[in-house]
Amino acid sequence: QLQVNLIRSHSSGIGDYLSTKHVRMLMALRINILAKGFSGISAESLECVVNAFNKSCLPLVPEQGTVGASGDLAPLSHIMLGLLGEGKMWSPSTGLDDAKIVLEKHGLKPLSLKPKEGLALINGTQMITALGAEAVERAKYLAIQADIIAALTVEVLKGNVAQFDPDIHGARPHSGQIEVAGRMRSLLNSDIFESKCYEANRIDRKVQDPYTLRCIPQVHGIVVDTINFSKTIITTEMNSATDNPMVLKDRHELISGGNFHGEYPAKALDYLAIGVHELANISERRIERLVNCAYSEGLPSFLVQEGGINSGFMIAHCTAAALTSENKVLCHPSSCDTISTSGGTEDHVSMGGWSARKALKVINNVENILAIELLAGCQALEFFHANGYTTTEPLEAIYNVVRKYIKPWQKDRYMSPDIELAANLIQTNKIYNTAKPFMMKYYQAKNMGHKLSSLFE
Repeated sequence: QLQVNLIRSHSSGIGDYLSTKHVRMLMALRINILAKGFSGISAESLECVVNAFNKSCLPLVPEQGTVGASGDLAPLSHIMLGLLGEGKMWSPSTGLDDAKIVLEKHGLKPLSLKPKEGLALINGTQMITALGAEAVERAKYLAIQADIIAALTVEVLKGNVAQFDPDIHGARPHSGQIEVAGRMRSLLNSDIFESKCYEANRIDRKVQDPYTLRCIPQVHGIVVDTINFSKTIITTEMNSATDNPMVLKDRHELISGGNFHGEYPAKALDYLAIGVHELANISERRIERLVNCAYSEGLPSFLVQEGGINSGFMIAHCTAAALTSENKVLCHPSSCDTISTSGGTEDHVSMGGWSARKALKVINNVENILAIELLAGCQALEFFHANGYTTTEPLEAIYNVVRKYIKPWQKDRYMSPDIELAANLIQTNKIYNTAKPFMMKYYQAKNMGHKLSSLFE
């Protein structure tokens, strides 16, 4: 009865419900932890969770209510409440219904808990880790696509290629910086991929570009290193036993510890959000240079030919500025906070659930900001094309994939759908997948094939 009561009383979350995708992720990670054998759960109970997962019987799980120690008690309790046949549950074949009915329609019996099993089912960091795993994966591909989009901006703003020289970056050998500089070289004018835009405007180039162009490897590079650091933490957390008390079967002992504490993933995800946000900070400044004729190296104001009657990209830049500012608030680390709970026993907590949720919000905003830069870069390239100049093969391929879905901006039109389409190209990695074969060709031609696995894994 204690185990059932624990799950019922701990099912105290509120707010919007996690997506079905996220609930499946939580369940998969919890199954992985329970299967490690440190939780003292019966094979029969574990099989009940596995069977529900395999048939996509997914309880409703509110996203708010966890302080990240003792683990994500509230969201995990909502999952297990559904498996007890209580609360609401969804499946593809039944839709939303009472959990008991959904289980019955799938031929599943509700969980029947044995000693310790209620606690074992809900004690862990799986909500932080599940959302964090998605954040890390999206961030990884977002960072690469930020490099590609930035390269297009460098091209249309008549930036220098020399600032990405490997010897410059080898003198400051941060791995992310070197990686980003290599990507920039693989996309811009070179002996592998010639740019007529670059050659035609060679005499117009400044000796030193503004920092938003010149320092792309230094700024984007630390983002890459931040993502790699966060990935290590989250991967370790995904495959760790986070229960309490821990069953040490070889020693025949039951020991209370603190593996449920979410500080590791919470700190990593706060750091991830701060890192990825820097892609927004620098992208928004590049958008300003694209739309502002005082900076844009001969491009028309707001990237539209008939100014005055047409506003062009004026308010798209405002949208990017608004999202960038919003991110600055979201980047305040939630793991800096702690509130004592559970009668003073849980007197230091991680607040990791909010760290994970914020990281995803930041990433979503960055995707939209980069989408605006991508649209602006392609629009700027229109004016080079009009004069008979083409860019490199990889950047022309990026332009073509964008134009497959979004037409050029000749006069004002409803812009939100364009931004959504461009963001979708980023979210589905179409920008990355389009540029990847060209980048690989460059590395192979430069006898850098040994770097391919680390750059494109």
